[in-house]
Parts: sequence; C-alpha cells; structure tokens
Amino acid sequence: MSVRSGVAEVESSERVAQILDASARIFASKGYEGTSMRDISESCGISKSLLYHHFTNKDELYTRVAETATKELYSFVEGRVAAETDPTQRIRAFMLATAEYFHRYRWAWIASTNAFWSDPKRRRQKERMMRRKRYETHLRELIRDAVEAGQIRNVDEAMAGRLILSALNWMHRWYDPSKSATPHEIADTFFDLIFKGLENKG
Repeated sequence: MSVRSGVAEVESSERVAQILDASARIFASKGYEGTSMRDISESCGISKSLLYHHFTNKDELYTRVAETATKELYSFVEGRVAAETDPTQRIRAFMLATAEYFHRYRWAWIASTNAFWSDPKRRRQKERMMRRKRYETHLRELIRDAVEAGQIRNVDEAMAGRLILSALNWMHRWYDPSKSATPHEIADTFFDLIFKGLENKG
C-alpha cells in the first residue's frame, strides 16, 4: 500500500465516522422520516454527492447507526462485567457499563432505540431481537449467579432483569446532561435502590 493510498483510507474512515456521528444526532432529534440526506450533508459540511459516495441512501445510514450502536453495546458491557468476580458486583458492573455506553454514544443510542420497534424490515428486526435476547440473557445469568451465591434472595430472574433494564433503557427519555447527575451516577443510584430497597429497616 502506498503512503498516498494509506492517507486516503484514513481520511475516508474519518469522514465516515463524522457522517455517522452527525446522522445519529439528526436521526435522534428528527426521527427517520424527518431527516433528509441534505440535513446530514449540511451538518457535515459536505456536498450531497460526497455523502452519496460513502452511503447509498438514508436507509443505509440509518441501518449503520442503529446496528452499530446495539452490536457494540453488548461487547462493551460484557467486557466490563468480565473484570468483576463478585456476583452482585457483576450486576452493578453491567448497569454501570450500560450507563457509560449511553453517555458515550447517547445520540446513536436514542436513534437505535427509536428504530427498534418501528423498523419495517423484518430481517433487521429479527437481528435486533437476537442481539437484545443475548443482552437480556446475560443479565439473567448474572442474577442467577448472585442468587446461587446467596447474595440476593430467590427472585424471578426474568422479572428482575426487566426491572433493571427498564430503569436503564428509559433513561434517554428524561436524561438532561445539563441538569442531571451523570449516567454513571444515576445507574449507581438505581443499583443501590434495587439492591437495598426503599423500606426503612432502622
């Protein structure tokens, strides 16, 4: 590979990353139907022809934003959980990692969440459901491990998992980075509330 071609590949990769980042923000704000290729090209400061050079159409862009967000979430969370050995702390690591991922990739998360149930293409919907199942199954296994270790009482793993995920997954609906605590702090508070409860035992 020549130096010139290597530089061109780096520039192309950086341009694609810029386009995906801008697209995520616009899709999250306007939704799929409300976003145009012109909106994205203007946000990136590039021509529509250059945008079409990298992406065939809006659907391809939306797919890349939504699928990349969910695919990377699971590996990101699993990596953080693997660093813990204590069963209950592994659940906490799962929650904190999910919140940290939301903080890092907030716009892609929102765009992906909006696409989850509304995407009309059955193949993509099926793939998302498979990735979601893997993510939820991982959490249920962590809960089961904590039960077997005697650290938490014998609970319905699926129900407990839904409670935890509901708290985390709806954060994008109300979280305001200018007013709230950080997502990491919010997830830690959720963990404390879930595992210690609301009852005053003093």
